[in-house]
Amino acid sequence: MMGLMLEALEAMGHNVRWMSWNLFLALVPLGLSFWLFRKPRSRWLLWCTGILLGATFLPSTRHVLSYLKHIVQDVGKTYVLGAIAITLALMAVDIWVLQQRGVRSLRWWGGFFWFIAFLPNAPYVLTDIIHLIEQIKEGNSVWTVTLALIPQYLVFMLVGFGAYVLSVMNLGYYLKQQGLSRFILVTEITIHALSAIGIYLGRFIRFNTWDIVTNPDALVNTVMNDLIGKRPVLVMVVTFVVIAVLYWVMKQVILGISQRFYSSQSQPEFARDSATSSS
Repeated sequence: MMGLMLEALEAMGHNVRWMSWNLFLALVPLGLSFWLFRKPRSRWLLWCTGILLGATFLPSTRHVLSYLKHIVQDVGKTYVLGAIAITLALMAVDIWVLQQRGVRSLRWWGGFFWFIAFLPNAPYVLTDIIHLIEQIKEGNSVWTVTLALIPQYLVFMLVGFGAYVLSVMNLGYYLKQQGLSRFILVTEITIHALSAIGIYLGRFIRFNTWDIVTNPDALVNTVMNDLIGKRPVLVMVVTFVVIAVLYWVMKQVILGISQRFYSSQSQPEFARDSATSSS
């Protein structure tokens, strides 16, 4: 028994770093959606998201700092100073824009850009099932796979894809508040399609979200030249269908749970109000 437990812990520990990093990338758009589109009614949801962001980032802190140092060394001091100057200029323009009524600030649009850029990382976790297949082929015991690895992967994919569903739902809520409810379905379909493209670029071409800044030329060339073949189109269509179906199912589950939760909270308040009025 002890041997099986050690084997299970070793197999699960092997996944901690890359799973935590992928979950961090999946939770970033959820955090941005709370800032851009909708503040959650439940404070615990906001706090849980923040805690999960910190917890999933910590295991990869050293790797991220090393990567940032590598980028700075590659681009040089001139680029860094230029980026700082442009940032300060945009901040000044943003302050001026904020003084104009009815105009979204550059900060909001910048947040929206990164929301769209990071969003495919959330449904991307579904493709990480290939790592489970690899671990099964490595010869782990049936008990380790059944009682340790499969539950670990299920929780991992549930949290990651759940972050995607909540993020898109928050965007839909924002459109509804702006009187644009008729565009919600079109927006959801468009985001599913963009996510399918992003997943293909990440899983098969091995691009990352930050390649938008660090390697834009190769990214643009790939999008323009390599995504029109039969195989990429087929893969992206299948990915789109899987995302759309799972999104619809999980959206209904989340709506049902939230409706039950808030209705159960409102019943005691209604009972107290009724008792007060009758007395």
